[in-house]
Amino acid sequence: MKEKDMNKIMEKAAVLVEALPYIQKYNRRIIVVKYGGSAMANPQLQRSVIQDVTLLKLVGFKPIIVHGGGKEISEWVKKAGMESRFVNGLRVTDEPTMEIAEMVLSKVNKRLVTMVEELGVRAVGISGKDGGLLRVDKKLSDGQDIGFVGEVKAADPKILFDLLEKDFLPIVAPIGLGDDYASYNINADDAACAVAKAVGAEKLAFLTDIEGLYKDINDPDSFISRLTVDQAEDLVGSGLIGGGMLPKLSGCVEAVRSGVGRVHILDGRVAHCLLLEFFTDEGIGTAIVRDEDEMA
Repeated sequence: MKEKDMNKIMEKAAVLVEALPYIQKYNRRIIVVKYGGSAMANPQLQRSVIQDVTLLKLVGFKPIIVHGGGKEISEWVKKAGMESRFVNGLRVTDEPTMEIAEMVLSKVNKRLVTMVEELGVRAVGISGKDGGLLRVDKKLSDGQDIGFVGEVKAADPKILFDLLEKDFLPIVAPIGLGDDYASYNINADDAACAVAKAVGAEKLAFLTDIEGLYKDINDPDSFISRLTVDQAEDLVGSGLIGGGMLPKLSGCVEAVRSGVGRVHILDGRVAHCLLLEFFTDEGIGTAIVRDEDEMA
């Protein structure tokens, strides 16, 4: 065998050896992956994410996917001759829009199920309505009624535990039930946080359209690869974080405070970002941990 070929083989072996302690540490632990953004819009990235999650399942993790679908909902609202309206970044969801949102999210959900099944892993697609998984109150935006938008008030993880026990990979669409038994659209980040807290996840990973957290978004040298939950809380109150990252980071803090082992903010535009973060010493995103002892 040529030396360069042997070197390639040895590099592959080194990667597997590097991954071993992480596989041992998180074997049989629950991992929640919030899947959205560009990673859903690009077919190649979509397949990469599903391959990553399937591999996590096959090496002994217990993954749960919580997905979004906002871009597709907007496309179908437009196709229906309607106009998407947003208040403070939240979609105004009247009854016709909610009907479209539920149909689109169901379509996305079953597409992801099919992709997982094609890779030889059994998957089940559900929404937050199934088994009373996610119960919600109507969410207001600065006091304004924005329709059928829900804020999670309670999560019952029994259906997820049942599916995991039977060796299925659950895939959850962010729709919940109100006290009026109407369907409510839930922000997918909020749904993922609620699911992770309810199941006591070891990890919660957000696939986003940025590399991770920066103290100053305009300074590439200010990238933060690890921070404690106290440091993250200080960052939330500092005024340095804005836009859509602020509620996401607040949700991360709440998740860790509620028992989630650690939260990862990853660039979903990078192929196999989950494997790079979970199975390599360097990682590629930002991890939020409980305390200094877990910074390594």
